[in-house]
Amino acid sequence: MKNKKINLITQPNTTLANKTGAWRTEKPITDLSACIGCSLCAKICPEGCIEMEKSVAHGDKLKPETDYDYCKGCGLCAHECPVKAIKMIKDY
Repeated sequence: MKNKKINLITQPNTTLANKTGAWRTEKPITDLSACIGCSLCAKICPEGCIEMEKSVAHGDKLKPETDYDYCKGCGLCAHECPVKAIKMIKDY
């Protein structure tokens, strides 16, 4: 009988099945009035928890919407934002 491999880590692409935002120490807050809608934050998010959605309050322009259930608070979105519209704040 062959030995089966036991994978002790999670499989790729399972983040959306497991809410991982609970252990975050900082969270991104987006100033939607400063956001230019470039979508770089959504593209660079390693967890895929930022989606660009039309904002009625901002003339139907695309603005980022962060799903905090899955955001791990890595800060890549804030670091890469070209207009610094995303700030990381403490999440208690």
